[in-house]
Amino acid sequence: MCTTQRAAEILGISVSSVQQLVEAGVIEAWKTKGGHRRIPLHAVLRYKATPQAEAPPRTPAAGGGVSTVLVVEDNPLQRAIYERQFSSWALPVSLTFCENGYQALMEIARRRPHVLLADIIMDGIDGYEVVKTILADPELAGMHIALLSGMREEELDERGGVPPGVVFFAKPVNYDELRGYMKACCAQLLRQCDWN
Repeated sequence: MCTTQRAAEILGISVSSVQQLVEAGVIEAWKTKGGHRRIPLHAVLRYKATPQAEAPPRTPAAGGGVSTVLVVEDNPLQRAIYERQFSSWALPVSLTFCENGYQALMEIARRRPHVLLADIIMDGIDGYEVVKTILADPELAGMHIALLSGMREEELDERGGVPPGVVFFAKPVNYDELRGYMKACCAQLLRQCDWN
């Protein structure tokens, strides 16, 4: 077994690149009870023997993250919780926060995030309107979208339900489920980057 630091030294890449490879499932690893990654030496050597090991993984997103994530949430406490959760997951993401749907639409036009996490109930332009705007634009078709809300199922149905292709997380959010969703989004983007 070796640490991410030792794996980075063996592979000649940064620790964050090793973490990205582990989170994407490219290099097998496990975590100790204290949250430290342990990587089998054979997994590191096997990766080193592959052609893609000659260069560190490409990361298309700004800020060194694989995925740019836009979180639209009007509650400052909830934004702080999201930030704390994401930082504890060590996923290769770059987070941006917006307080309302209007800011979100401007930010989407500027940055084209890979993942959108949006609250539904907000003043002015709400999460539903933001999502409908994105779904109507073919240039944004590749964006992963999740709605997060405390709305009851009946209220969701009255609004037309969850749009096809959009994931729904009920509040209070199950952060293990959200982490799994984000991990899958990051892995898919990394695979797309390798294909290009």
